[in-house]
Formats: sequence, C-alpha cells, structure tokens
Amino acid sequence: MAEGVTARATAVAILDGVLGEGRMLSDFSGDHLPPADRARALRLAETTLRHLDPADKLLEKHLRKSPPLTVRNTLRLAVVERSLGAPAHGTVNAAVEITRQGGKRTAHLTGLVNAVLRALPDPVTLPVQKLPRWLRQPLVHTYGREVTTAIETVHSQEPPLDLTLREGFPHPEGDLLPTGSLRLRTPGQLSTLPGYAEGGWWVQDAAAALPAKLLQPRPGERILDLCAAPGGKTLQLAAAGADVTALDISAPRLARLQANLARTGLTATVVTADALHWQPEGQFDAILLDAPCSATGTIRRHPDLPFVKDGSELPSLTTLQSQLIDRALTWLRPGGRLVFSTCSLLPEEGEAQLAAALSRHPTLTVERPDLPGICASWWTPDGALRLRPDQWADRGGMDGFFLVRLRKEG
Repeated sequence: MAEGVTARATAVAILDGVLGEGRMLSDFSGDHLPPADRARALRLAETTLRHLDPADKLLEKHLRKSPPLTVRNTLRLAVVERSLGAPAHGTVNAAVEITRQGGKRTAHLTGLVNAVLRALPDPVTLPVQKLPRWLRQPLVHTYGREVTTAIETVHSQEPPLDLTLREGFPHPEGDLLPTGSLRLRTPGQLSTLPGYAEGGWWVQDAAAALPAKLLQPRPGERILDLCAAPGGKTLQLAAAGADVTALDISAPRLARLQANLARTGLTATVVTADALHWQPEGQFDAILLDAPCSATGTIRRHPDLPFVKDGSELPSLTTLQSQLIDRALTWLRPGGRLVFSTCSLLPEEGEAQLAAALSRHPTLTVERPDLPGICASWWTPDGALRLRPDQWADRGGMDGFFLVRLRKEG
C-alpha cells in the first residue's frame, strides 16, 4: 500500500463531506484514527480547500468530463500536494490506491487518475484562490481590489497558532506580537508544550484576544461574556480578576469552556441559555458581546466556510446582532461599558451595526482607549477597530474583526 494512504483517504472523505454535503470541517471527529493521521488528514483537507479553484482549473485541461466527486477530490488533493512540493510518485501512487479502494464506484477510474496526474507539469504552480463572488464583490466595494487580493493571499497560507498568555506562568518559545499574543509557527502537540498543564495559556487568535482587551476589565467588576463559547474571552476576563458570567446557547460548546476553566484554575459562572429570553439578576458593570456572525473574518483558519455558506444567512444574523445589542444594554448599569464585536469582514456586521445602534440609543458614546500594539490605521473614523487578515501579513496575518467600545450614559 502506498505510504500515507490512510490520512489522504480520510482527507478525501472530509472533502466529500464539505463539498458534497455542505458539512463544516469542525463536524469531522476522526476519533477512529491515530492522532497523527487525524491531524494530517485535516491539514490536507484544509490545504486543498485553500487552493481548490486553481486546482480545478488545472485539472480541467486534462479531463473531458468531470469524474465522480470522490475521484475529483482525490485528484484535487494530489494536485495541491504537488504544488506544495510533494514527490510526484508518492502522490500518484496514493491517489491511485485511494481510487482503487473506492470499490465499484471508483475502481474503474484508476487508469484515468494515473494518466491525469502523470500529465501534470513539473513543477505544479497554482495561483492564489479568489473568494466566491457573494463575498468578494462586497469586499472589493468596501476595501478595494488591492486589499481584497492581499486578504486572499493570506487566506492561501496555513495560519500560525496564537496563544493568550497569563502573566507569571510558563509558556512555549515563540514570537511575541505587539498586542501581547504569542505566535507559534510549528506548535506540534499542544498538551506537551510548556505551561499547558499549569494553565498558563490558551489558544486564541491575536485578533480574537482584542475585544476583551478593549473592554479593559478590572478586578471585582461584574462582567457578562455574552455568546461566550468556546471561551477564550471568558478566560481573559476571569484572569483579570473579574466576576464573570459566561452565557451561551450551546451546551456542547460551553463544555469546552468549562474544560479550559478547569485546566487554568480560573472561575466563572457558566450559563446555558438563549440570550433573547434569559434574564439576569441585577445589572453588570461591563458586557462583552462577541455576536454570532458570518465568520467571514476567519477564513484563513476555516477554509471550508466559502464552500458551505453563500451569504443568504446575513439578514437574519444582522437582525440578531441588533437584538442582542439592545438586550445587552438593558442589563448594563448606567455608566457601564459594552464591547460589541464580530469576526466578520462585512460592514453590515460592523460599521453599519454601530451606526444603527447609535441612532437607536442616543445616550451611547464611543470610547477609543489606548491599547498597546494597535496600529493607528486600524481605527475607523468612528472610533471602532477594523481588523483584516492582510494586516500583519508578513507575520502570518490575523482574523478579520470589527470591535467597538460603547459607554452607557449614567
């Protein structure tokens, strides 16, 4: 059997789920695989999705008609591996074996797979993949073609891993970013890294760490982390000494938050509830609302997103965001502060939400505190932060976010 067939075959099955059934990569458990094969399969699937359209254009030159999805995904995977420097013989042999293992559905196409892959140029070079039209068009309109292309270039690269550090705890070696996050290029097995067992850090993109920093929590403050799962911001607030209530509608996602609380020894009140129906006892000094959104700012880490979403959910999401802002303000004490954030690149989920909230609530004011490591160009004229993947491109980029701090008159 060709080397690496198990991981590659699993990667093809993952691609079948994403591209054939509209499933997210996060739906894949892979518990039946050894950890190394599981990690490699996910990495191969993610990498293929980052280069899928250019791979298809190359394959079209060698195919008279499109083969079944599984065979097409096998070819896509092999093309992408070749473009990244994998030896031709290994990728061809593995692709043929995967096709043979498919039984009656695919085994008769082993000759086709072999011929197509042996006909590829050497080396294989693929251009940067463009975003789908439903997303690219509004980004070009908002940021221009040059910035949109720069975002796409960052999306095509495997992202580094960022950690949020606790002061006084051990942590791995890495690059300390200007905002305080630690960036790892080749993290390896996380549970073996220095500081993991002591709860000295947690995985959190550098951009995702900024909403809690913008809130500037203080010891003893009563703070609500609204839509809290998977919990990185809850940990930040608790580490600052705040009395934190973490609320989310998803019990499975909150289980991950509770596991991280246990590992770090931090404490928070965890509540599983729908924020549109939940009612707290008393008001909060501050609220962090990282609202449900299109997640278009996280494509560098979730390359499946452009293939399983089409933008149709945007109207319902923006309505929900407005409702959550209005509801959160009723729980905020006079003089309290609210940070609203979304991991979206779309202005409907950021700048437009801010303008609408200020219109609905004339007593709200925007605050722009000094934050270390923030480039002046990231601030919008309205005093919000607009983060994009192409910022820090030479360091590996960051997730796209919109965040703003609001003060309730008191």
